[in-house]
Amino acid sequence: MAEAVPVRCPACLRENGYTVPVFPCACGSPVVPPLDLAAEPLPLTRRTWSETWVAVRCGACGREGEWPHPEVGCASCGTVVRIPVHPLTAEPGAGSPGHPTPRPRPAPAHPAPAPAPDASGPGPGQGRSQGRGAAVGGAGAGAGPGHASSPAARRPAFRPLTIRTARDAVTTAALYLRWLGFQDVRQPDGRPVPSAAVDLRAPGLVAQVDPTTAPAGLRAVECVWLNGLTSCATSVYFALAGYTDEARIRADDLGIPLFVMDLTGMPQPVNDPADELLGTGA
Repeated sequence: MAEAVPVRCPACLRENGYTVPVFPCACGSPVVPPLDLAAEPLPLTRRTWSETWVAVRCGACGREGEWPHPEVGCASCGTVVRIPVHPLTAEPGAGSPGHPTPRPRPAPAHPAPAPAPDASGPGPGQGRSQGRGAAVGGAGAGAGPGHASSPAARRPAFRPLTIRTARDAVTTAALYLRWLGFQDVRQPDGRPVPSAAVDLRAPGLVAQVDPTTAPAGLRAVECVWLNGLTSCATSVYFALAGYTDEARIRADDLGIPLFVMDLTGMPQPVNDPADELLGTGA
């Protein structure tokens, strides 16, 4: 654990002890924001999304990530101050550990068995994508006797809900999670956090649903991962408009299943963790 450092409150001048947070890099090494203790802490009077995060580079692998900006509340007057952090000294080029190039996604390790061809041969639409759709929409359809004991084979075909509104997208994601085997999927009680994404919770599950028309980004993926890490639960993300390359890379590194939903209401796995969750279930 990092050492506690004194931080002077600019309002009442009292010194408060602050322990620097340690975040886990995707390579497994600890990442600690480099505090600039020579600079004056700034009172936090208005919170913005962009200022809530700070770029920190891992000293072991050089990977550049964004983590919550260090803040501390004064124990005397209650003022919340933001502690300055040293900026990154150099920006690595594209393809470096800080800006990795998107990795091509390999084919699933256990694709759904293809139906036996008839005498007339396969039609023009009977390709790999059709087999993929069968694996997602009806995991039990087409499974041979050797796969009868797998969780996917025991599940009935998922019945999608046509998505016309943002609420339909959230309902579809909840139904899909129940179909995967998660019990008591619901929105958490309490005042919702101002965000376009909607939270879904279940025992051992933290999920977010983004019903907007913009691709989900890196911060969204890291937020759901941090929420799952805090709750010791599986993190899952659903999006209507897909994901940025940075978000997909980060999700692969962190093992977060990503699903994309079309307007027919059929979630499709985007990365390998999603394929694994689809095959094994909750």
